[in-house]
Amino acid sequence: MVTQIQKRIAAKVMKCSPKRIKLDPTKLEEIKEAITKHDVKLLLGTKAIKTKQKKGVSRARANKALKQKRKGLRKGHGSRKGTLNARAKTKRTWINKIRKQRALIKRLYENKKIDTTTYRELYKKSKGNFFRSARHIKVYLEEHGILKNEKK
Repeated sequence: MVTQIQKRIAAKVMKCSPKRIKLDPTKLEEIKEAITKHDVKLLLGTKAIKTKQKKGVSRARANKALKQKRKGLRKGHGSRKGTLNARAKTKRTWINKIRKQRALIKRLYENKKIDTTTYRELYKKSKGNFFRSARHIKVYLEEHGILKNEKK
C-alpha cells in the first residue's frame, strides 16, 4: 500500500498514469521512505523508479501499403474513391499528352525525318486529338510511309 502512494506521486511528477510507473524491486526500502515529490525525483534520478514506454500504433502495415503503392499496386477499382477526373485532371493529362506529341514531332522535323508540310499536318492532327499517344504518331508514320532517311 505504501508503494501505491509513491507510484501516485511519481505519476504526478512524470505527468503520466500510475500504471506506467515501474518500481525497482531491489530498492523497495528506499522507495517506501520517499514521501515527498523531491524524494521521488531523486529516486527517478537513481533509476529506482522508472516509467514504462507508451504504447503506440505501429506504422509497419501502413509503411508496407505505402511501399506497394509506390510500386503502382493497390490502384484497382476497389481502391478508388474519386472520379477519374478527380484522380487525374483531364486538362493536366491533355497537357502532358500534347507536350509529348509536339516534342516528338519537333524532334522528327529537326532531324529532317519529316518535311514542313508533314510537320504542319501532324501538328494540326495532334492538336485535334487525332493521335492517342506519341507511339500512335510513330505507327501512323510507318503505316503511311512518311518517314524519310529510314533504312528498309
